[in-house]
Amino acid sequence: MSATTAIGIDIGGTGIKGAVINLTTGALLTDRIKIPTPKGGRPQDIIDTTTELLARVATGTDDLPVGICFPAVIKNGHTMSAANVSDKWIGLAAESVFEKALKRPIHFVNDADAAGYAESQFGAAQNVSGVVLLTTLGTGIGTALLNNGVLVPNTELGHLQIEGKDYESKAAYSAKEREDLSWDKWATRLQKYYSTLEALFSPDLFIVGGGVSKHHEDFLPLLRLKTRIIPAVHRNNAGILGAAALAVKHQD
Repeated sequence: MSATTAIGIDIGGTGIKGAVINLTTGALLTDRIKIPTPKGGRPQDIIDTTTELLARVATGTDDLPVGICFPAVIKNGHTMSAANVSDKWIGLAAESVFEKALKRPIHFVNDADAAGYAESQFGAAQNVSGVVLLTTLGTGIGTALLNNGVLVPNTELGHLQIEGKDYESKAAYSAKEREDLSWDKWATRLQKYYSTLEALFSPDLFIVGGGVSKHHEDFLPLLRLKTRIIPAVHRNNAGILGAAALAVKHQD
């Protein structure tokens, strides 16, 4: 029988945050605790900070499943890339290293995959059939691909080559800020990006996450797509929710 409560931890380039989650409703059962990510993002420093965070979140809940999401391709518990953290993560058996430090089993997952799964369980993709593509527009572009609610892990569609460029360098929110683009000019780049995704995957729904999604009315109406495109429901808590839900799913 599946647990209905779990702990989710979201490790990012600037902060590490976590909470206890009610997996029936997606509600946080505790305050969300956030600790700054240690400068340099080295493995031992992040593991030490995550250990501190778990101790604060998990008071009296030593038996709860723990899910951790991380900005990397995750294969068989290994971090195969590193975004906004130290390159020392690349190739590391991170899941087992975390389990040893935290003294409990965990489930380790890519951060965009966790966000996509959260939307499928508690948000904009709930009960949506067919192919759903979640994109997070931030420092880069993270993506999650779901088909009938089933997650296809480790899609790195921010790195699509469009016009000879790794297109997250042109279409991520960081590019808008760096080049001081208007919403209209940024939307022209997003149009190329989402039109390419549309041609490759024929999705039934696009979901747009990341902090900029709170300004969705400034740019989503500017896009002309065949596919419905809507903002994510869970922004700051998506990684925590998805990591916790996937931890329970993989326990079954």
